[in-house]
Amino acid sequence: MKKLFFSLVLAVFIMPAMAQSWGALQKQLNKQPAWQKQDVVVLLDSIGVTVDENGSGNFDIHQVAKIQSPKGALAYRVLKYDYDPLTAFAQFTRVTVYKADGSKKEIDVKKTCDYAAPARAIYWGARQIMIEVGKLDTGDIVDYEINKKGFTYALLGANFNGAGGVGSINIEMDDRFIPPMKGNFYDIVPFWVTYPTVSKVYTIDAPKSKDIQYEFYQGQCHSSARMTPDRQILTFSVSDAMPFKQESNMVDLFDVAPKLMLSSTAEWKDKSLWFNKVNEDYGSFEPLPEAQKKVDELIKGKKTEMEKIAVLTHWVADNMRYSGISMGKGEGYTLHNTKMNYTDRCGVCKDKAALLISFLRMAGFEAYPAMTMAGSRIESIPADHFNHCVTVVKLSNGTYMPLDPTWVPFSRELWSSAEQQQNYLPGIPEGSDLLLTPVSAPENHYFKLNVKSNVDAKGTLTGEFTVQAEGQSDSPVRRAFTSGYMTQWKNAMENELLRVSPEAKLISVNYGKDPKDYQAAPIKITMKFVIPNYALTTTEGSLLMKPISGQLYSSVKSYMRVNTTPEEREYGFKDSCSRLLEMNETLTLPSGYKMVQAPESDSMQSDAADFSSSIDQRGNKVSINQKLTLKKRVYEAEDWSGFRSAVLASKAISDNMLVFEK
Repeated sequence: MKKLFFSLVLAVFIMPAMAQSWGALQKQLNKQPAWQKQDVVVLLDSIGVTVDENGSGNFDIHQVAKIQSPKGALAYRVLKYDYDPLTAFAQFTRVTVYKADGSKKEIDVKKTCDYAAPARAIYWGARQIMIEVGKLDTGDIVDYEINKKGFTYALLGANFNGAGGVGSINIEMDDRFIPPMKGNFYDIVPFWVTYPTVSKVYTIDAPKSKDIQYEFYQGQCHSSARMTPDRQILTFSVSDAMPFKQESNMVDLFDVAPKLMLSSTAEWKDKSLWFNKVNEDYGSFEPLPEAQKKVDELIKGKKTEMEKIAVLTHWVADNMRYSGISMGKGEGYTLHNTKMNYTDRCGVCKDKAALLISFLRMAGFEAYPAMTMAGSRIESIPADHFNHCVTVVKLSNGTYMPLDPTWVPFSRELWSSAEQQQNYLPGIPEGSDLLLTPVSAPENHYFKLNVKSNVDAKGTLTGEFTVQAEGQSDSPVRRAFTSGYMTQWKNAMENELLRVSPEAKLISVNYGKDPKDYQAAPIKITMKFVIPNYALTTTEGSLLMKPISGQLYSSVKSYMRVNTTPEEREYGFKDSCSRLLEMNETLTLPSGYKMVQAPESDSMQSDAADFSSSIDQRGNKVSINQKLTLKKRVYEAEDWSGFRSAVLASKAISDNMLVFEK
C-alpha cells in the first residue's frame, strides 16, 4: 500500500502530460512554424526515477515523437535501448503508433528482441533491446515507454538510441540492482536534444533521508520540489528545446550543453574512500610469485625511483592487450586481480591500471587506482562522470604522480599529455578531492624539421631532411617502427615522401640502430630524397613550388585539422596536445634565379599560441623558417583569436607558392 501511495504521488507530478491527450503539446508545436520542416519533433521526452533506500532506481522513460518526413520515419522505424545485465534490467512496456489518418496501432511488446549488444574491445556482456515499429508515415505519432530497474555505474554507461517509457518491471529485487556504493544514488542527465522538443522533463522521487545535491549546468530549466512525510520529489523541465548547435573541434557536449547532475554522495572524498576500499577488500593488488619474479627482473639495475616507475609502467602498457573480459559480478568498478591480469595479459583501462599498481607495490611503492573522464570535465557534484581508470604512485617526496598504462603504449610519456587539463579522482586511503592534471609545456612535445635541398631548372628537388621529435610528437613519427613490421620500415619512410609527391624517391634513410626502442632517446630520422617535377616550370623558365618542410609529417600537425574558417567561437575547443614546432628549410636555387616575392617576416604572441616566421634570399639560397608554439590541449572560446591567427599564419607559409625567376 505504501509503495502504491508513492507511485500515485509521483504520478501527480510527472503524469499530467502523459495521462492527457498531447493535444496541448501539439498546439505548442503548431505555434512553431519553423518546426514544421523538421524531420521529427519530440512532443514529450520524460524520465521519472523512483529511488529506493538502497540506492537502486526504477526508471520510467517516456517519449512521444511526431514524424514529419520520410527521414524521420526511418529514424523511428526501430527503437533500441542498451543496458548492462550485471547491474540493470530493461524492457519496453508499451509502444503505440497514432496514425495520421486517426487510427491507432499497438505494437506487441512481447516481440521485443533482447540480444547481446554489438561490442568491440570490451566484452562485458552488455545487452540491447530492440523493437520494430514498422512503416511510418508523415504525421504519425510514436508514443512509447521503457522501464529500467537498477543503476548505471560510470564505466558501464548505457546509451539509448531512440528514447523510452513508463511501466513496471515485475521482477524481484536482486543484489545486482543495488549500486556498489550502497545507499548512494547519482544521475547524469543530458538536457540537450537530438530533435526539436516541446517538453523535456526529469523527475526524481527519493527518500527524504537522502540529501540529494543537484545543479543544472549551462542553461536554464524550471525546477520544483515537493515533499511528503518521508519522500522528496524533485522535477526539472525545459520547454521548446532545439538541438544544440555544435562547432567543429569543440569541447565535449557535456562541457557546454545543458545538463543536470544529481548525487546523494556528500563529497568526492567519500567516493575516493569507497573506491579505495572496494578494491582493497577484493584483493585486486595481492602479490603473485610469478609476477614478483618479472618485477624483480625489470627493476634490476634501476637506481632511481623514476627509473623503476618508468620501466614498470612501460612494460604493462606495452605487454597487456586492451581487451575487456568480464569477471562477472563487480565488473566495471572492481579491478581484476593480479593473477587474472598477469595470466591473461588483457583487460581494459582499469585492469591495466590494476596490474601496474600490483607491479609497483611488489617493487616497494605505494600505489592506488584513480578514476578520470577522458574527453570532458567533471563537475563538483560527486556524480560518477568517469569513463577511464588510471594509476597514482606515491613518490619519495610524498606527492602522488598519475600514470596511465592504457594511453602510453610505445610512448615516451608515463602520463599521456593527450590527457592534460583533465580531472581525476585518486582512490587513496586518506581520501582525495577531485584533482586536475596540469598543462604540459609545449617544449615537452617538440617537432623539429630541418631541410637542405636543391632545385634545378627542370624542377627536380634533391636534398635531405632531419626530423626530431619528443613526447606526443615522438609517437606519430615513431609509429612505423613500433607498430609495423621491420621489413616494412623503409617503405614506411618512403611513404612519407610519397604523400608529398607520387614521383618522390627515397635515396637513403638513417633512423639509428633500433628506432623501436622508444625509451632510449627521442626519435631522430634523416632521409635523402629526390623528387622529379616537384617545382612547376613555365615556358619563360620560372619555377613555382611550395616549401617541402610544410608538406612533411602531417600526422604530427593535428592543429592543421582544426577548422579555422569561423572568425569567432562561442564554445571552447580542443587540439590533441600542446606542441612546439620548428621547421627550417634552406633551398639552393639554380644560378641566376631570384625569388619574386619580397622577403617577409611575421611574429605574433597570445595566451593560446605564439608564431614567428621568415622568408628571405641570400645569394642563391632561400631560407624558409617558422616556429609555432601551441600552449594547451583544451582552449577557451576567448583563446580562438590567438590560436587561429597563429595556425593560419603557419598554414600560409607552408602553402605559400614561391615563384623564382631567372
